[in-house]
Amino acid sequence: MELLPPNDTMYAALLERDASFEGIFFVGVRTTGIFCRPTCPAKKPARQNVDFFATPSEALLGGYRPCLRCQPMDPEQRPPKLIEQLRAEVERAPGGRLTDKELTALRIDPSTARRQFQRHYGMTFQAYHRARRMGLALREVREGSRVDEAQTESGFESASGFREAFARIFGEAPTLAKERLGLFAQRLETPLGAMIAVADDEGLRLLEFAERRALEREIGILRQRLRTNIVPGEHRHLDKIRQQLAAYFSGESMEFSVPLAPIGSAFQMRTWEVLRSIPIAQTRSYSWMANQLGIPAARRAVGRANGMNMISIIIPCHRVIRADGTLCGYGGGLWRKKWLLEHERKAKARTTDDD
Repeated sequence: MELLPPNDTMYAALLERDASFEGIFFVGVRTTGIFCRPTCPAKKPARQNVDFFATPSEALLGGYRPCLRCQPMDPEQRPPKLIEQLRAEVERAPGGRLTDKELTALRIDPSTARRQFQRHYGMTFQAYHRARRMGLALREVREGSRVDEAQTESGFESASGFREAFARIFGEAPTLAKERLGLFAQRLETPLGAMIAVADDEGLRLLEFAERRALEREIGILRQRLRTNIVPGEHRHLDKIRQQLAAYFSGESMEFSVPLAPIGSAFQMRTWEVLRSIPIAQTRSYSWMANQLGIPAARRAVGRANGMNMISIIIPCHRVIRADGTLCGYGGGLWRKKWLLEHERKAKARTTDDD
């Protein structure tokens, strides 16, 4: 994934409505909760009130909804009426879920809705709704602000709807959550997209890409197993992982020393320890892992345990490939897996040259 141009360059392009930047970045306006194309004809926001994104999906996960004037998800044409209807239904209750039964009640065939949404946007309707729901909840995580401030800044009209979006992901309305001690969460920006980190005094519990489909399920597992809520806020382990991730992505250091506190079965814990033994910039197969565990026939079980890993990059399931050397599934997406492996190899080569 390519990095965005400098923020000053993007803001200047926004002010000039520079068409040469179409498709290169999208801009989120904090005061309205809307994201736009660089050439949007709307009044330009102040510099301190904008966020920049590489893709519409990232903007959705940032808690922004598409602008109706410049149609940032439809740069060349208006979307079909069915898609406009679906998006309108999402905005009526962005913190909830639209089931097939509810779609049918609206005289919308669920299979047709999924097919058209996928064809038009390259993402499923469920993925779009999930991104809006997660984005709204994460506005509070990212800002760490008061509930009423976060609601106003997101442009979300319904306070109850905002709390529903938060509670569906993190288990409690923000006001109630802040009254109790629990897990702390932050949104971290990386060259590969936003990540969510969750920690408590025991250590880092979760580090995942915000758009991963399994993220909501993983947060639910944490809440259930630890019997606590998740609170947006600061924590020393979150400070540490933010610094160490920055060093990792810059190539300055591939090592992590933040304490880890993963949640899993005894077998999963053993599997993750084997994962952590794989050297930086190297890869191993599922068969190798099964042999390390002393259970040669457990390749499928190893694969399932890898898939349940909630601490990406540090517990490096991206370093596991097929026995023939080809890449295999990765929760963050195969393109991220490829990027991480290439990044580590380049960083390792630079270190070797320096020596």
